[in-house]
Amino acid sequence: MKSKHKRLLIILGIVSLIAIIYSLTYIPKKVISIDSTKVAEIVILDGSTGREVVFTDKADIEYIINDLNEVTFKKKNLSIGYMGFSFRAQFYNDQGKKLNELIISSEDKIRYRAFFWEARENTIDFDFIAKAFE
Repeated sequence: MKSKHKRLLIILGIVSLIAIIYSLTYIPKKVISIDSTKVAEIVILDGSTGREVVFTDKADIEYIINDLNEVTFKKKNLSIGYMGFSFRAQFYNDQGKKLNELIISSEDKIRYRAFFWEARENTIDFDFIAKAFE
């Protein structure tokens, strides 16, 4: 009888620990932390037109990355299965290796690593990206 009770407590403890660890991932944090000096180009695809803009100018790269690095996001819900997007941003180093990728939905929403994220502090300069497609 004691061993069943002990097993149940261990299982409950493990489940509780997993739940606590998972819930900690919902604390607002800086999701994007890219070093702008390691990025040689940013490729942004407009999801509504299919047009692509490639940023290679160091000042533009630094501006976009610093803008993203400044935003604190809170994890929302899973993004698996959702179709369509405003802008997809891909970051490449000087050897052409992809460093990171995310979907920018609006000035305060991104899709990153299978989740939607919502800005809590600061917002993305969505207009800067949109103007590149004009």
